[in-house]
Amino acid sequence: MADFDAQIEASQKQVAEAQAKISQITGQIEAAKSKLDQGLSIDVENATLDDVHKHTEVMNANIAELIMGLDDVTAGFSKDFDEMRSKTGMESLIGFFSSAKSESMRQERLRTASIDDKLQDLIAKSDVIVKLLQGQLDLLNGQKARVELNLGDTLAQREGAVSVLETVRTEIAAMDPKIIALENQISVEQDATARTKLETDLATLNARYNALVQDEQVHLAKSQTLERYIEKGKTWVDSLTNQAATQLVLINKLQTDTKQRVVLYDALTSSLKTAQQQDVAHRINEIGVKTDQEAQAAMAAIGAATNDKMADMLEAHEGHMVFARQILEQKAKADERFARRFAKIVEKHDKNAYGG
Repeated sequence: MADFDAQIEASQKQVAEAQAKISQITGQIEAAKSKLDQGLSIDVENATLDDVHKHTEVMNANIAELIMGLDDVTAGFSKDFDEMRSKTGMESLIGFFSSAKSESMRQERLRTASIDDKLQDLIAKSDVIVKLLQGQLDLLNGQKARVELNLGDTLAQREGAVSVLETVRTEIAAMDPKIIALENQISVEQDATARTKLETDLATLNARYNALVQDEQVHLAKSQTLERYIEKGKTWVDSLTNQAATQLVLINKLQTDTKQRVVLYDALTSSLKTAQQQDVAHRINEIGVKTDQEAQAAMAAIGAATNDKMADMLEAHEGHMVFARQILEQKAKADERFARRFAKIVEKHDKNAYGG
């Protein structure tokens, strides 16, 4: 599986790159928050998510292909199992001349069978991919927690800014009637001293009015900046949440598949044990036919013990089958969620339509 190992290595590099980009975006958002706290203007538009989304999509597509590759290899085990359960053409041919030699060859083939090694290697590769995905999921959740913490503080700041803005606007609105009333009084006042006093009051009101209008503009700009920052933060949190959901789908499928592969390993072990027990039973029977009554009694006792063990194994088979069916049901559900989320990848994989 040299190519498969290379794919895993490539995916590991892609995950590392994705994690760096995700951390960079979170860092930009935190830097923006720091500038906000200092009262500085910020450009939150620099914290673009497009690059991260594209890279994450490619990364997940490659990991999905790895998972389907594991499925393909697992499906190929059925042929290996069939070959183990039956004799090869050469073993059958030799069986016409010497059944003992034929059985000896089959036992040697079973003894050196490498399916268990292949299966363990497959499970190990599944575990590597699961750890890769789990590491990415942990990072996503950690980044989301950091951004949510910043957002909570910023939402409180904007609530305060909007409250101050509304207070300023209320005061401005209350000054309009006073200014209009003073202007009307000035227009009809004939006494110079009284007129001067009214004009002084009007100038004071206008100065206060202009100061409030300036405050309104400042607080409005601050509210708008906070609003833009909050929207960017919300978008990033949504993105991290969606990425985490994708990781969970992939992890769920891989873990379910690994359980199924463990069942396959158990089936292989049981198959080998059954073959060996049957071989022992045949040998006992052959020896019993050729020996005296005393030896027959001894062999019969051994045969009875063997049959008891065989019966125990057959009775336990029901439990194995129930467990295996549960795993298969879990796998079907995991496969459905996986296929639904990666429909395009599955279609290309099934049709071998790469590069189209």
